[in-house]
Amino acid sequence: MIKKTLCFSNPAYLSLRNEQLLIRLPEVEKNETLPESFKKEAVRTIPIEDIGVVVLDNKQLTITQGLMEALLENNCAVVTCDNNHLPVGLMLPLCGNTTQNERFRDQLDASLPLKKQLWQQTIQCKIRNQASVLKANTGVETRNMSVWAENVKSGDSENLEARAAVYYWRNLFPDLPEFIRDRDGTPPNNLLNYGYAILRAVVARGLVSSGLLPTLGIHHHNRYNSYCLADDIMEPYRPYVDQLVIDIVSKYGYAEELTKNLKQELLSIPVLDVTINEQRSPLMIAVGLTTASLYKCFNGESRKIIYPTI
Repeated sequence: MIKKTLCFSNPAYLSLRNEQLLIRLPEVEKNETLPESFKKEAVRTIPIEDIGVVVLDNKQLTITQGLMEALLENNCAVVTCDNNHLPVGLMLPLCGNTTQNERFRDQLDASLPLKKQLWQQTIQCKIRNQASVLKANTGVETRNMSVWAENVKSGDSENLEARAAVYYWRNLFPDLPEFIRDRDGTPPNNLLNYGYAILRAVVARGLVSSGLLPTLGIHHHNRYNSYCLADDIMEPYRPYVDQLVIDIVSKYGYAEELTKNLKQELLSIPVLDVTINEQRSPLMIAVGLTTASLYKCFNGESRKIIYPTI
């Protein structure tokens, strides 16, 4: 079942009742002119088991400990946003699989050559997906990217990922010839930042579901990054976010501010159609297949991680 992605951008009381997320609006409850029948109808409930990601994007949100516990027990990713309405925090359950200890040990014991091979596969898929997005949206030559993908060595020792990224971002937005991908840069960097944060939450959730530690990466190893493995595994999925951002820009232009409509568009990331194992699948389900295949690589059942292709 495809899990729901919920975003709360207005003041609300969020609590738990009968294993359901209970949503109450303070402006309704405190309005003495409204009839009680209307106030009761304004209360909404959503089954906890149907929720995959919750985005908290308002300073006046109140959430109970009981609800937080229920969300985490059901392997839900809870994302918090900063003053600029960009995701800044991510909360995940500590235990998401029945054989957690065994899977942690397999992950910790993974050899360096295996990790380098997995990173090679990851970058090859990322560059190919980038080339597909570039070809579909511009008239730019992409055969060079296909060659780079083929030439990626174990561990990407020649850093072809960076070479492909420079070419990709230079040409992805033809009407912005000076565009630079920078977290603090000009639009549409704001859309990309928000989209990647949602994608990161989905991937981290998938890793926990597969009994893996999102902290221990196969390539990323920043000591201050709690989600190195999530940042590794999301790489081939980034071009799906890029394509969505291109579609949003064609509809709304290069918006300086992340409006409600823009965020709603970006919150569709978990249900984007992707092709994995030659079958169509929602992105969130595909991520689960990818993380499950990653564990099979860690425990010796396989040497190939399954990624989607554009």
